[in-house]
Amino acid sequence: MKTLLIVEDDLGIQKQLKWSLPDYELVFAEDRSSALTQVRRYEPAVVTLDLGLPPDPSNASEGLACLTDILAIHPECKVIIITGNTDKEHALKAINLGAYDYYQKPIDPDVLSVILARAFKLSALEQENRYLRHSGLHQQDIIGNSDSILKACRMVEKIAPTEITTLLQGESGTGKEVFARSIHKQSPRADKPFVAINCASIPENLLESELFGYEKGAFTGANKTTLGKIECANGGTLLLDEIGDMPLSLQAKMLRFLQERVIERLGGRQVIEVDVRVICATHRNLADMVAEQTFREDLYYRVSEMTLFIPPLRDRGQDVVIIAKALLHKFNQEFKTQVHTFSEDAMQALLSHRWPGNIRELQNKLKSAVILADSKQITADDLGLAASSEHSAPRTLRKVREDAESQAIREAYALSNGNLSKTADLLGVTRPTLYSLIDKYRLLELRNNELTS
Repeated sequence: MKTLLIVEDDLGIQKQLKWSLPDYELVFAEDRSSALTQVRRYEPAVVTLDLGLPPDPSNASEGLACLTDILAIHPECKVIIITGNTDKEHALKAINLGAYDYYQKPIDPDVLSVILARAFKLSALEQENRYLRHSGLHQQDIIGNSDSILKACRMVEKIAPTEITTLLQGESGTGKEVFARSIHKQSPRADKPFVAINCASIPENLLESELFGYEKGAFTGANKTTLGKIECANGGTLLLDEIGDMPLSLQAKMLRFLQERVIERLGGRQVIEVDVRVICATHRNLADMVAEQTFREDLYYRVSEMTLFIPPLRDRGQDVVIIAKALLHKFNQEFKTQVHTFSEDAMQALLSHRWPGNIRELQNKLKSAVILADSKQITADDLGLAASSEHSAPRTLRKVREDAESQAIREAYALSNGNLSKTADLLGVTRPTLYSLIDKYRLLELRNNELTS
């Protein structure tokens, strides 16, 4: 049973809460001193705090000081302020000091129960994420506990000890390089170099020399022999980011390297052996590029010995809240700010926004919000999400049905371990129907995995 600390000196309200909150183990405190004693003893996940504490219940200063002390002792605690129906000003001040939420008297047990359930749920999510981050399942930089991200992390655990060439697929901003580094950190090569090169950011005429290096005099301006990224990664891991943007003229040379693990520098004649673990990443659909003859088929099969799909942020549910809180802590340290929490409208905006830029977009919005926030609480306005009517409008029944079908397909696919025949059986449809639904909802990662299996 969950422990709930209630800081309240009104015995009538205490009795009311005893009868109306049977699902919690209630612990009571009547003043600031006893409240802090109970916090140290029980470390409750959630506390309700009446601002009108003795010695002067008409003055909120004692309650606000109690709030500050509680958060100093137990920063992860969710403190819900209980206040008089005409004292909204002090309630908002408490929110700025770090309170989770506030509720105005008179107390409606049903409404308070909803607020408490939400606070305990968020606390449980944060606690689980802290546990996962310190367990062997996650690397520290991978934050979240949605089913899709846990599945991806389990794949990382299995892939990391091997030498298999891995293709990371996912939209821009989903954290493909973070996953690549996680594979490297959990591999036997963890103490060796990790070298990343973005194939889309380097001009075509320079990419070959960046990858393979060049000998002195190989071309005008080559004043000395220079090692390429592949040689620099010798003994470690090489990430070929955005490999889908690699020009066709270079793909044949890359294929030879992947097959033979040897290279020749530009202008050189010597064959150089290189011991490198290769990870590739792309936001493109390589299978479609193969069909369009813009990507070599033999190279495609070579780089996708194992394919790992990184889910977009919009498909990760409550992960957006957990990531946002972790980023808030990080940016507070970076910018020396003291922004404690998110307002209710900010939380709703985080959960309803579609995040086309994924985690990169979330990072950018949080960074600017921390700098621009006028109080110790981030609002939807600070995030730049308040003006979006798209997310506040109710969804049509058609949209609800499409979202439900898309989610059901993903869940069945996960339960069947990527077997589309079993997925179709679980969904009660034929395999051709499943293919049509995959195309309809653009579930490209499922089709790509089928092609590579």
